[in-house]
Amino acid sequence: MKSKLKIFKIGGGIIDSEADLWEFVRLFSKIRGPKILVHGGGKGASEMMKNLGIAPRMINGRRITDADTLDLVTMFYAGKTNKQIVVALQSHGVNALGLSGADGNVIQAVKRPVRDIDYGFVGDLSEASVNTELVHQFLTLGLTPVFCPINHDGHGQLLNTNADTIAASVAKALSKKYAVALHFCFEKRGVLTDINDDDSVIMKINLADYAELKESGIIADGMLPKLENAFDALQFGVDKVVIEHALHINEDLKTTLWLN
Repeated sequence: MKSKLKIFKIGGGIIDSEADLWEFVRLFSKIRGPKILVHGGGKGASEMMKNLGIAPRMINGRRITDADTLDLVTMFYAGKTNKQIVVALQSHGVNALGLSGADGNVIQAVKRPVRDIDYGFVGDLSEASVNTELVHQFLTLGLTPVFCPINHDGHGQLLNTNADTIAASVAKALSKKYAVALHFCFEKRGVLTDINDDDSVIMKINLADYAELKESGIIADGMLPKLENAFDALQFGVDKVVIEHALHINEDLKTTLWLN
């Protein structure tokens, strides 16, 4: 029987609020057993870009990453945000290890080819992208890996990858060794039918439901990559995927994803 592993991805307003981030870290620190944390950048990187006169560009919830944007998000994601989370975890007794994909060659990506949209220095991941054995060794040593969205191509180029994609790819890779539960955590209680009503949580969504919700516009923008990656993870061996509020990870009100 496989050991259980919990992987949490945090982003959105949780990253933007220092108080909320520290509260999530406190809750996360109480989770027993091996665990992994993946984080996005929140709105901080975009705000910094605006202050520097760089206009942020997003398409379907995914960031266009030109050379200037890559420099900035590398500093913000792999530096400031990652280390703030690591130091917060250490203060709660969690021996965290902050990682970009370049560190230990733990995640290697391929620059996304230009098709209808040129996403710039964005990395796509494959089944072989994650160094599963190395991550397993970290967990065996009692370390908690904390992944930021920056990785590399193996030829000296840093790349930016959507944090939901990072989380799903790590979950799929580790599902070969563990029974993985993947948690997408943000400032809402799950997938909502009404974005202004936190109690309008859709408790269960399967692939057919997802197609209908996407067509109707209920699921849009940043929720699109989250759901795409969630169902991809389920199709490739992850045991369970939930979408929930980062500060209510012990509550029953959340969205659970199902294939059928």
